[in-house]
Amino acid sequence: MAPTEAPPLHPAASLTDVPSGTRGLELARRVAATCTACDLFARATQTVFGEGTTTAQLMLVGEQPGDREDLAGKPFIGPAGAMLDRALDEAAIDRERVFVTNVVKHFKWKPVAGSKRRLHEKPNAAQVRACRPWLNLELDLVHPELLVALGATAAQAILGPAFRITEQRGTILSADGIKAGVLATFHPSAILRARTPEDRERMYAALVADLSTAAEAIRA
Repeated sequence: MAPTEAPPLHPAASLTDVPSGTRGLELARRVAATCTACDLFARATQTVFGEGTTTAQLMLVGEQPGDREDLAGKPFIGPAGAMLDRALDEAAIDRERVFVTNVVKHFKWKPVAGSKRRLHEKPNAAQVRACRPWLNLELDLVHPELLVALGATAAQAILGPAFRITEQRGTILSADGIKAGVLATFHPSAILRARTPEDRERMYAALVADLSTAAEAIRA
């Protein structure tokens, strides 16, 4: 019987003795740009790595980049990013002082018949797992005091599949293998997709309240 071949090393495993600070972040970003650990790289424009200061006390973690982010190579710059910026401002959080990233670094999408539009598709568990070493590396580089998981995919990737955002959002919890506390809230894109204006207002108010809780926690 032929021996089983060992799986290829994840690109993040090549990053040993990574320098701290901005130099380490830029090195990690360059290596992540070559990542083929799951199938999403084949259709995405580029890897969208985390962005922000490496001294951030607060790290915001979403699901994945969207269409605008995929094209620009920066997280949270589209409509969801604009809503996040507004919510951060209302919660008295300076975006320049936080680190923003996603649990999946490539855009997963499906085409629209007869159109050039690309519609978001939720990443599956295998794709989330394949990207986890990059999130772990970002945590090692930034050492945040608190993670804010934006949306169910990010929350379940960090806190486990049993987590339910409708029941447990807004509370600071602990996660296995992560030194920082974790608070989950609604993803801005979910607010944009809300069925009614009333639902949108309610979810947005909850997002601002949860971000305010996060701000108070890191200032304590």
